[in-house]
Amino acid sequence: MLYMCYGVDGPDGPALRDKVRQKHFEYLEANANILVLGGATLSDNSEDRIGSLLVINVASRAEAAAFAADEPLRKAGVFKEYTVSRMRRGQWYPENAPNSAEGN
Repeated sequence: MLYMCYGVDGPDGPALRDKVRQKHFEYLEANANILVLGGATLSDNSEDRIGSLLVINVASRAEAAAFAADEPLRKAGVFKEYTVSRMRRGQWYPENAPNSAEGN
């Protein structure tokens, strides 16, 4: 089952995010077997990170909740809001994704 893990940064998000960035990437690498898609959400007017979206494939809500609870950005208090929602894989066109992380 797919689950969306979506966090919206709080006021201290940028500073906290910088402190745990490496742990966050290590956590994603350690869970690469369930990670479908992930990335920071960005401000419309800049490259400032304002949140995070991770889509994972796990067997149950309990597994999704455990993944989300252990995510380093969340544990560090980066987010003022955090949602874990089951989702359906609808349309799937990975070839339409940009060629770079910056969206080019």
